[in-house]
Amino acid sequence: QVQVVESGGGLVQAGGSLKLSCAASGRTFSKYTMAWFRQAPGKEREFVARISWSGDNTYYADSVKGRFTISSDNAKNTVHLQMNSLKPEDTAVYFCAVAVGAMYNFWGQGTQVTVSS
Repeated sequence: QVQVVESGGGLVQAGGSLKLSCAASGRTFSKYTMAWFRQAPGKEREFVARISWSGDNTYYADSVKGRFTISSDNAKNTVHLQMNSLKPEDTAVYFCAVAVGAMYNFWGQGTQVTVSS
């Protein structure tokens, strides 16, 4: 089993920055993908960004491209999401997920990000 724990959420004013972190522990895999998703009140969960196990392949949703940066520390099985130029529409619960293969098998409990206008 894999445990996934997010941290770093909070309240910030529009235009501000936050950095989320996600630590995975338990079973280890030779190759995996880690990603961030978010879910705003009344909306479906949506993809935000992902990074490959090697750290050299990243992909972002259009809505966050140029503002958010995903990075990883494989030695610590940790992934970060640096969020800059935050907007009120970025307000959501942010979830970290781990994919072994095609599906995101393991999920964290989420961390709240609130951006005030």
